[in-house]
Amino acid sequence: MAPISRKENFLKGIIKENPVFVILLGLCPTLGVTSSAVNGLGMGVATAFVLVMSNLVISLVKNVIPDKVRIPSFIVIIAAFVTVVQLLMAAYTPALNEQLGLFIPLIVVNCIVLGRAEAFASRNTALSSIIDGLGMGVGFTFALTLLGAIRELLGSLSLFGYKFIDADGMLVFILAPGAFISLGFIIAIMNWMKNRKRSPH
Repeated sequence: MAPISRKENFLKGIIKENPVFVILLGLCPTLGVTSSAVNGLGMGVATAFVLVMSNLVISLVKNVIPDKVRIPSFIVIIAAFVTVVQLLMAAYTPALNEQLGLFIPLIVVNCIVLGRAEAFASRNTALSSIIDGLGMGVGFTFALTLLGAIRELLGSLSLFGYKFIDADGMLVFILAPGAFISLGFIIAIMNWMKNRKRSPH
């Protein structure tokens, strides 16, 4: 099987192998922080930054890390960039940092980040690893922002904090059950569209 191009590698993280809607990874922050579009976007961008930077560093040092300490070494590298993100958010976006709370440090053990480090960055060049991290990061950000926007629209009748109608929405979409309901419907629609494309006319 021929190796995929860098463009295909970037796009697969957004569409074909979207970490949330297709592979169903990173569901803990996905369901926990997406009560609004801003929260989803903030969490997605933070995770994307960690993905790209950790992929880059791991691809550069992969040959000097002994196999016995490979995973612990990856976690230390990821944790360093998570610390950078948390300090930057605390300094420049304190309100968002408070909203996301514990989910920012938990990026360290996010299976998307560690999975890409092990499956891709540790076996490929620096440029390919950056593109892979960027594709997965953009896909994750898109998924969280979309889910947050839908929940905010239905739950608060607002988007990115802007109130469209002076009325109450459906509270269930702001609460935890709304996350499961919204995600379930998005995945169902995406699967329906995929099956429709495959089926003969």
